[in-house]
Amino acid sequence: MRTLIKNADVVLPTELTRVDVVLENGCIADLSPGAGLRVDATIDAAGHTLLPGVIDDQVHFREPGLTHKEDLESASRACAKGGVTTFLEMPNTKPTTTTVARLHEKLALAGTKSRVNYGFYMGATPANVAELAAAQRTPGIKIFIGSSTGDLLVDDQAALERIFAETTLPICAHCEDEATVRANAARFAGTTDVADHSRIRDHAAAVIATKRALDLAFRHHHRFHVLHVSTAEETQIVADHRNLITAEACLHHFLFSTNDYDRLGTLVQMNPSLKSPADAAGVWQALLDNRLQVIATDHAPHTWEEKQQPYPASPSGLPAVENSLALMLNRYNEGQCTLLQIAHWMSDAPARVWDIVSKGRIEVGYDADLVLVNLNKSQTIRHEEQLTKCRWSPWHGETLTGWPVRTWVHGEEVFRDGVVNDAVRGHEAQFDHGRGGYWK
Repeated sequence: MRTLIKNADVVLPTELTRVDVVLENGCIADLSPGAGLRVDATIDAAGHTLLPGVIDDQVHFREPGLTHKEDLESASRACAKGGVTTFLEMPNTKPTTTTVARLHEKLALAGTKSRVNYGFYMGATPANVAELAAAQRTPGIKIFIGSSTGDLLVDDQAALERIFAETTLPICAHCEDEATVRANAARFAGTTDVADHSRIRDHAAAVIATKRALDLAFRHHHRFHVLHVSTAEETQIVADHRNLITAEACLHHFLFSTNDYDRLGTLVQMNPSLKSPADAAGVWQALLDNRLQVIATDHAPHTWEEKQQPYPASPSGLPAVENSLALMLNRYNEGQCTLLQIAHWMSDAPARVWDIVSKGRIEVGYDADLVLVNLNKSQTIRHEEQLTKCRWSPWHGETLTGWPVRTWVHGEEVFRDGVVNDAVRGHEAQFDHGRGGYWK
């Protein structure tokens, strides 16, 4: 099947230009083909913009074990709607993804259920270094230095030293210092004010853990990715990357701040917590300055009933995959960033950080994972229209300008004008860790 997409404004790695794109055998086969090319289908995309599909490198899709909140089918359908063509999912399911056997079970399950491309992290425990060292078919290792339960919490220094010393896969971590969080929680014992969540999981908790992780990475010369940076101070710390460190922002840490607790309450309770308006501005500026390289969602759905519980019984996390690209396109329309920056933060950079083969760019030979957007389309986010199983969004009622209208995964159209093509299945993402990551 050879498809020609013509008359779109196309976001290439270094320029926005009008160019025709040929899709064939799941790949981008040609750009600006000569006249007379024979094709099976032609899509006239005049008035629209073509971007590389979004790669969301931090999601929690809840399967297995927590599928009342979300599952691979519902979440991947939400991805297709939002222009997310590849996701990398975290290991804190039930059971946790802490063995190679469980990793392979997840990959097999996604192969039958996911509408978009997929990959799964290995989770670190204090005692599974051998499994981590043996793992393949994964973007890397996830460590919960704070904010986890059971065997996924790794805050013992000796265990952390072994993981960094005895494994070779890239490592990422949730950086909140557990001792600081526990001490703060004791000070605020008995509180029912969700705003205290940001006082318990405060600046110090984030900064201490991030400094600790970077020290490990530098001493062991191990590639390391800082997940969901939430403070302006951390953005200064990670700027000293030494060709080993990359870092990311989640949308909620620059679109929301502690000022939003009064309006949204537990809907914007997450870990790491919201920080001050100055921190939100600092995180955004760090993206513009390339101190942070990636935008992710940390999509972490809970049911509406769970989130409506009074603090601290309410769980942390929020859904975002089906609105993330639209939120950024709205920022573009506000004049706050460029389309090339969006494509870098949400597609090219995550592909480079995690050594994903043939993804993240509109370039000949790359996979035909694409999203066509209407930059002039205005639409209001509504709970009842969400495809995520939890059926709510913290951005409910907000009208955004700029929306995905068509999405392709390996050249197959998985979403068009509000409808997901449930016959499409994504592919397992391939990783070539010999590439050396973002700075190579």
